[in-house]
Amino acid sequence: MRLDLNQDNLLDHLPGEDVDLEAKLASGKDGKGELPESFWETYSAMANTEGGYVLLGVEEKPPKHFQLIGIEDTDRVLKKLWDCLNDRDKVSANLLTNQDVVVKQENKKNYLIVHIPRASRSQRPVHLKKNPFGNTFRRHFEGDYRCDDETVKRMLADNVEEIRDAKTLKTYDLGDLDMEAFKVYRQHFKSQQPNHPWNDAEDTEFLRLIGGWSKDRETGKRGLTVAGLLMFGQLRSILDEFPYYVVDYQERPEPKTEPRWIDRLTTDGTWSGNLYDFYRKVIQKLYADLKVPFSLEGAVRKDDTPIHEALREALTNTIIHADYTGRVSVLVVKRPDLYGFRNPGTMRISLELALQGGHSDCRNRNIQKMFQLIGYGDQAGSGIPKILKDWQTNQYRRPPLWEERLDPDQTLLTLPLASLIPEATLKHFAERYGSKFKTLNDVQRLALATVDIEGRVSHSRLASMTTAHRTDVTEHLRSLVKGGFLIAVGVGRGTYYVYPGEEKKAELDFLDSFFSSFQNDRQAQDSTIRDEKTEQGMPPIDEKQPGDSEHYRRRSEHLNRDSEQYLALLEIARPVSEKGKADKALVSDVLMQLCSGRFMELRTLAELLHRRPDSIRNHYITPLLKEGLLEPRYPERPNHPNQAYRKK
Repeated sequence: MRLDLNQDNLLDHLPGEDVDLEAKLASGKDGKGELPESFWETYSAMANTEGGYVLLGVEEKPPKHFQLIGIEDTDRVLKKLWDCLNDRDKVSANLLTNQDVVVKQENKKNYLIVHIPRASRSQRPVHLKKNPFGNTFRRHFEGDYRCDDETVKRMLADNVEEIRDAKTLKTYDLGDLDMEAFKVYRQHFKSQQPNHPWNDAEDTEFLRLIGGWSKDRETGKRGLTVAGLLMFGQLRSILDEFPYYVVDYQERPEPKTEPRWIDRLTTDGTWSGNLYDFYRKVIQKLYADLKVPFSLEGAVRKDDTPIHEALREALTNTIIHADYTGRVSVLVVKRPDLYGFRNPGTMRISLELALQGGHSDCRNRNIQKMFQLIGYGDQAGSGIPKILKDWQTNQYRRPPLWEERLDPDQTLLTLPLASLIPEATLKHFAERYGSKFKTLNDVQRLALATVDIEGRVSHSRLASMTTAHRTDVTEHLRSLVKGGFLIAVGVGRGTYYVYPGEEKKAELDFLDSFFSSFQNDRQAQDSTIRDEKTEQGMPPIDEKQPGDSEHYRRRSEHLNRDSEQYLALLEIARPVSEKGKADKALVSDVLMQLCSGRFMELRTLAELLHRRPDSIRNHYITPLLKEGLLEPRYPERPNHPNQAYRKK
């Protein structure tokens, strides 16, 4: 979000506290002004997420409405702010410039607007005090949440290791490679560059030249690099180094959330399982049935189209930007209505920079180079702009902007298969609204088209498809409601808009239905890894416990957002989920209702209540267990990966 600081009565135009907007009183004990201590947790949280704004001298009262309290002595607050920003005992980095702090006046009262930019990879984690562990925060909904040690370690790894896949694996050699995949890659390379001098190199030297083999400069030991192992390795060898490694492709017959597929390729031991073979197999599956001219003449692409190029870029980006130490899989989904891509790990640069193009900070640069050498991928940072341009060239709807999700960290993208405003939709509008439709502007028409195609529209969805300012998008949606075209459902950030009388029909929107399916897939992926490890004589990820099959059945029901049971749970959770801040007793009471008569996983509870899992665990689950009001499914294994809780 970008605020128009020159706008009159700015506070009246803001939508309320959100992930990138926070209001704080700054009156101090004497009422003249003081920087609140809670500012620093928000500073750390926004810097480690997507940035945002803090309004000092303002409070949100009532909800979603800002009330100006004012600061009498702004100079005192400003001095404290800059003193602390430059004190490394207070905070690890100063991200602000003079332009990021503005004194604003309304109704003869002063308040401060502090813009906190997203920290760069080399600045993260931005933490309080000198120790990042226990003092690092990230932003989620309207709150600042303390990061666990694993999250901090991932930030530190991205900070220190500019290239994550260049590490030499001293105990891995050519015997860990799937030589058939490596041989095919060499043939592919030769067909792309027949006169290249590397074609004459023997295997180890060729692997070294492309970044798959190296020598540790300190010890002198030679071995595969992380890139070489992931790109060409045997599955068992890859899992020895990356125990959570899963790559997964699913073709689904219907635009639904259920993980039912008609074609699937995953790490099940029936093929090599490495990234090069995954790419080769999946790209052909993505191309299949495209209603555009396409053919292959040997290994050379013919009649290539922007859609083919966009799919190649999306798949390549998913692979080269993934954090393979993460706990979620690389997942590609093909459905009649969309293509979906997910990779573990968040983006290393902001989405704003990525959309500009020319900014490249790839997590796995050697893997990126390997793809580039055979004609895929681009080091110039043009991937995202190219995908957007190619997709819209064929009049498909602009893809939802890349979405980052936390806990676990992951990046999501969908490429929807729907034209911008199809003829059928225009015909429907003419029949439904008559001449009234002609009075609407382009943004309003786009909002109605989105409801017609996707079932509903939200502020963020509409903003992602247009260049209109966020406050203008708000006004356009309000006008549509006032004119009787749409009605608003929900409150705050969860508000969406549907046709009057179709609230229940739009219970799931287009994107939520897709992204929720990612969570359902995790069960099957964990099961795949467990089976592989058992076959290899290794202990499975989680030992089979009595009642596990029933547990998985229940888990699937909880995460299936189409089910009546899930909708009933949503109703129970609503008193908490619709509030940014709720009384602790209320949250405990609602949590106990959710756990009444059923075992509930922590992640499902957090999803229902719109709270962070660690917050639910620390503030509610642990105290309720100590009081004997809740019981765990696995009392002997508190850290069981499928732990769940039930009311006693």
